[in-house]
Amino acid sequence: MKKVIFLSVIVAALLIAAIVYSDISNRQQAAGNPYGKASLNPATLAQLNDPLYDNLIMPDELKSRLANKEDLYVYYYSPLCEHCQATTPVLVPIVRDMKIDMKKHNLLEFNASWDDFQIEYTPTLVHYKAGKEVARLVGGHEAVEWKQWLEEQQKS
Repeated sequence: MKKVIFLSVIVAALLIAAIVYSDISNRQQAAGNPYGKASLNPATLAQLNDPLYDNLIMPDELKSRLANKEDLYVYYYSPLCEHCQATTPVLVPIVRDMKIDMKKHNLLEFNASWDDFQIEYTPTLVHYKAGKEVARLVGGHEAVEWKQWLEEQQKS
């Protein structure tokens, strides 16, 4: 009986230590991140140093730029979305080759953005002109479709 209690205490202590370590590790990795948040979802943490997920835009900056009537391309995604995981490596090289400044907005970290920017599905690429949405492409597409859509937007 004493062995069972002793082992239970050890297992509980190890579990608590693992939770504390995980929380501390998450906070250390999240410190100084571009999101300005003390804690990030592990899926977001995994993308922090991935060049496919650079050029981020936070909600306040996005709202400000739209209020200032700027032209923007914004890619709304979630690190947990399997369609986003397939789309990002296809789309990012296309916009880079076309020299388009596509901002990326992580909906996992900013849940209110779903409603704030009327996003229903991920991935979604929205083209704003003079601060107003003029077009959007939703879902996973082939590279040819992304490029064609972007070329049409550049002409308009």
